[in-house]
Amino acid sequence: MNDLLRRYGLALTIVFAALTAFWLLALVILPDIYLFETSFRPYLSVSDIGGPKDFYSLNNYLTFFQSPIHIQIFLLTIVYSSVVTLLCFVIAYPLAYYLAKIARGNVVPTLFLLLLIPLWVSEVLRAFAWFIILALKGPLNFALVGIGIIDQPIRWLTGFRSIIIGLVYTYVLFMLFPVYNAIQSLDTNQIEAAEDLGSPWWRTHWRGILPHSKPGIASGAVMVFMLSAGSILVPTLLASTTSRWFTEIIQQWMFESQDWNTGSAYAFLLLLLCTFFVSVVMRLFRVKLSEIAR
Repeated sequence: MNDLLRRYGLALTIVFAALTAFWLLALVILPDIYLFETSFRPYLSVSDIGGPKDFYSLNNYLTFFQSPIHIQIFLLTIVYSSVVTLLCFVIAYPLAYYLAKIARGNVVPTLFLLLLIPLWVSEVLRAFAWFIILALKGPLNFALVGIGIIDQPIRWLTGFRSIIIGLVYTYVLFMLFPVYNAIQSLDTNQIEAAEDLGSPWWRTHWRGILPHSKPGIASGAVMVFMLSAGSILVPTLLASTTSRWFTEIIQQWMFESQDWNTGSAYAFLLLLLCTFFVSVVMRLFRVKLSEIAR
């Protein structure tokens, strides 16, 4: 706050703080409070709302725990969101290291521009593009068969393969940028000193660069995992009959069944259980929330 006051003055600082508070209150806090309150009330007709049948209970939450299928879908969502997070790190870490320590200064802005161009396109259009690419007679199978890597087309749009591909493509940059910032802050002289002392490249990364990049990795992992678990467009467009995402269940409760009460309960369960899962992983890897927020 003191930095804002020195840079922009009192008037602009008040405007920025007021706009931020309005955004948080009107678009985040109040809708969440309304959904949270709704999740404890039963699904009733309009004439029964406010009557004797309208009371608070945990029945909407118990609906989830009484449905083995929904529990299985939730667990699969957590598992495959973790896989997406791991794949994003595998892709983003070497790229972030190249951009931060190897690429020349005049090339880095151009590379970042190339990476950001896909974000200019709507997520819906990008998901549709992957649907076309991964189709049985799509360009990916055509290229693989033409090169001779496979003998017959692969059904990519079965199981969770297509969802994983779409989510990795959509959210890999959310892993790249925090890791890039963390690696960029590392003094290059430390890397050169390790090489001069005979350290192999893998040990330099394992003992020097990765520990220094831990806050950026943790920040990117939390963002990618939460965004993947809460994604709705990519799973809806790229899923098959054998792969369902938990957000699709929430969407069905709210928009197909018109049961916003049970849908709200499912949405808060997703938020709470994902937050618990992230907290456990942070504790296992000994990462503090203050390190992620840096």
